[in-house]
Amino acid sequence: MHFTNTLLSVLAAAQVLAHPGHDVREEALARRTYLESAKRTNLDHCSAELRARGHEQRGVQRRQALAAANAKRGIVQRAPSDINKTHLSTADFNQNTPLHDVFAVNASCVLSPEVTEGPYYVAGEYVRKDVTEKQAGVPLWIDIDIVDVTTCKPITDVWVEIWSCNATGVYSGVATGAAYKPAPENLNNTFLRGFQKSDADGAVQFQSLFPGHYDGRTHHVHVAVHPSATERANNHTIDDATVSHLGQMYFDQDLLNRVEAVEPYASNHARWTKNAQDFLLAVGLMTSDPLMQYVQLGENLEDGVLAWLSFGVNTTYSKKAYVAATLYEDGGKANSKPPFQ
Repeated sequence: MHFTNTLLSVLAAAQVLAHPGHDVREEALARRTYLESAKRTNLDHCSAELRARGHEQRGVQRRQALAAANAKRGIVQRAPSDINKTHLSTADFNQNTPLHDVFAVNASCVLSPEVTEGPYYVAGEYVRKDVTEKQAGVPLWIDIDIVDVTTCKPITDVWVEIWSCNATGVYSGVATGAAYKPAPENLNNTFLRGFQKSDADGAVQFQSLFPGHYDGRTHHVHVAVHPSATERANNHTIDDATVSHLGQMYFDQDLLNRVEAVEPYASNHARWTKNAQDFLLAVGLMTSDPLMQYVQLGENLEDGVLAWLSFGVNTTYSKKAYVAATLYEDGGKANSKPPFQ
C-alpha cells in the first residue's frame, strides 16, 4: 500500500505542533511506515472464525448487559444517515431494529506500536474499571476487545489501558493544564486513566467520561496493550512502559457536535479541530475504522453513551512508550526528557 500523497496532504493541512514539544509529523510518518508494511489492518479475515467460536455472540450479550445496567430511559440508536455517512457499514438501522443486531455491528482496526502515545502518557496508574473521579461530563461506558490478527483468537490475560482528557481538554498526571499552561499541581491527579485485564474473550470494560477537545486534535480516547505488565502489590497500580500496541479511538462528528453543545464542554474555548481536519484520524481511516460504534443510554445525551470497538493486535511488535510522568505512592513526578528526543 502507498499512502505518501495522502499523508503529505494531511500534514500540509495540520499544525506542526499539536502540543508543546510534540511534533505531529513524526507521529503521522511513523503511522504511515507501519501501514505500508502491515499485512492486516482490520479483522475482516477473522469474522467467520470468531462467529463460529461464539465470540461475536458473547460480545453482543456483554454490551446488552452493560447497556441494561446503565440505561436511564431506554436505548436511543443512531440515525441511519449518521452511521452510513461516517462508517463503511452496510447496516441499515431503524426504530424496529433489534438491539441484538445493533450491538452485533462492530468496526475494527489494528493497533500498532508505531502509533505514538503522544506527550501525555503517564506510568503507574491504577487498576480500576471506573476512572471518572467525579469529573463533570457526559458518562461514557467503553467496551473493547482485542484479537490476534494472525490466529484470530482473543488475546486474554493482558493489561489494557485507557486514558483521555477531561471535558475541558486537560489530561491528568502531567505538569500541564488548560491551554498548555504550566500546572505542576496536576501531576498528582489521576482522573480518566486506568487499567483492566482482558478476559477470556479478550474484552475489557471501563466507566469513563466523554473526552473533550484541545487545540490541534479532535476528541479521542487512547488505548494501549501491555503484554507483560505486573500489578504493584502495594497500591494496585501498574508501572510498565513496554507496550505491544497503541491506538486511539474516535467518535462520529454528529455525536461530537451534540457533546460540544452541553456543559462543561461548551465552556471549553480552545480551538476545536473536527474529525475532517484531524491528521491522525485521517491516517487511521486510510485502512481501517477507528470510530466507535455507540448507542445513547437514554433520551438525553447527559444520560450517557455506550461505545464499543474491536482491535486486531499484531503480537510480534513491541516498544517502549515515552513516559511523560510517573505516579508513585507519594505523588506524580515529571520526566525531564522531552518526547521524541
